[in-house]
Amino acid sequence: MFNFIKNFKNDESGAVTVDWVVLTAAIVLLGAVVGSAVKSGATDLANDVGGDMTALVTP
Repeated sequence: MFNFIKNFKNDESGAVTVDWVVLTAAIVLLGAVVGSAVKSGATDLANDVGGDMTALVTP
């Protein structure tokens, strides 16, 4: 039993998987934040353009 615990403690084969999972989660979170910021800015810009076009068409 002691050898099993010793081998388990020294085994690092899953460490790379954990690193990739953490990096992937960080990239997905960063993408969501950037996407939200871009969406908000694009919506505001579209509303401004729509208002300007309406003002030009309305006599």
